[in-house]
Amino acid sequence: MQAGTIVGNLASAIGITTEDAALVADLKAGSEEAFGILIAQYHQPLYSLIARSLNDPTDAADITQEVFIKVFRSIRGFHGEASLRTWLYRIALHEASNQRRWWSRHKKQEITIDSAAESDSEDDSGLCLSATLADHGDSPFDHAAQTEVREAFRTVVILREIEGFAYEEISEILNINLGTVKSRLTRGRSALRALMVNKSIIAKDGSASYAVPQTSKGTVTR
Repeated sequence: MQAGTIVGNLASAIGITTEDAALVADLKAGSEEAFGILIAQYHQPLYSLIARSLNDPTDAADITQEVFIKVFRSIRGFHGEASLRTWLYRIALHEASNQRRWWSRHKKQEITIDSAAESDSEDDSGLCLSATLADHGDSPFDHAAQTEVREAFRTVVILREIEGFAYEEISEILNINLGTVKSRLTRGRSALRALMVNKSIIAKDGSASYAVPQTSKGTVTR
């Protein structure tokens, strides 16, 4: 009874549910059963979130495993400033972001800048790709910045429209203010609508087919 009272008081003090507080206490004590409960409860939603956040969804299983390893190693540092669910999603998005950066640096580059350029002329057989490219586009920094912005919009839309988080929860997960959440969500929805319209036009022209993506709510809400 006394232990239950202590856990209940702890939950009230740090703003998490009594059930989560008990689970956290067992996790900190090194309970394998508690860790199994955590995995059973959160594996599927975290896997789904990560799969939607990656360039290559086939990496989702490995990244989900990494998330739980990190949780196991870091649980003693969890002090309940946010809910357990918020903390777990924050770690999952951080790991997904790291994987996207790795993918961009390593897997996306199918050819190097010094690879021999294809040519029908024998005289160009030794020409490198770098010599055939004129830099009329954005700098690597600009491209990276634009990618980060797009990913930020996508993350907020996923958390709100698919995962069903409240604005306040998204603010806690991403460690951004409420105004930024709403701004990113508005711009992310606009980008999604534009993409859907563009794909629909292509489908009507017969040059491509497109299935409108579904969210957990069935549509993008205002």
